[in-house]
Amino acid sequence: MHLGAEFQRICDEAARAGGRKLLDFAGRAQVREKGPSDLVTEADWASQEAVRQVLLGAFPDHGFISEELDQPVNPQAELCWIVDPLDGTTNYVHQIPHYAVSIALLERGTPITATILDPLHDELFSASKSGGAWLNGRPIHTSAASDPAESIVAASFSAQVSPDSPEIEQFRSVLLNCQAVRRTGSAALNMAYLAAGRFDAFWSMSTKAWDVAAGVLLVEEAGGVIRHVSGAPFDLSAPHPLATATMELQLYFARLLQGATA
Repeated sequence: MHLGAEFQRICDEAARAGGRKLLDFAGRAQVREKGPSDLVTEADWASQEAVRQVLLGAFPDHGFISEELDQPVNPQAELCWIVDPLDGTTNYVHQIPHYAVSIALLERGTPITATILDPLHDELFSASKSGGAWLNGRPIHTSAASDPAESIVAASFSAQVSPDSPEIEQFRSVLLNCQAVRRTGSAALNMAYLAAGRFDAFWSMSTKAWDVAAGVLLVEEAGGVIRHVSGAPFDLSAPHPLATATMELQLYFARLLQGATA
């Protein structure tokens, strides 16, 4: 089997393993707080361990970074997995059916394989570098939207947003210039939905690398455009994306977001 195909197979398998743990724990996980409005559950840890066992069982020399780890495993490895074992924790805790397992394989910091799994709806979004983006084995593409007024835009905000936060002004600016804004509670699924043509744009000033690494590859391989919200080229070291279905939307919303925080 081609190595890239093997990476994807194992990535999908790991996401499925994590997703099974989330479904097993749903509605009964004990909750503790990492910080204000930032919850972590037994399910996070169980999913992370299930994912880790599959990935490092297949590729023991690879690095492994996860949201719930205090220290990354083999962080200097040329090939490194980056994992959010439960993206949408608050949704999960409150039994809102919108959360995901997000996994990407990085080669020297660049995503080359990605999987985002919505275990409740059995939707597995996957992508490989130069290999396209897929939903349950069917190819997906971003929408052809070019008119902001007809666009559905998703946003992810910080756990705590102060009244004078730039995110509030950005939200106001976008809300007044698009068809609708959605704050779903899962950055990974926001980007997966963008790749599948359900959303037309997504931005965040609060995401971490594990929130968006898989989504970045999905959007790119589905034909979308990813930049930093500042307009600079996107880099996981500053993981605050503006992702859009088309270049027209990218240019429009970049101006809007930058103007809102000027």
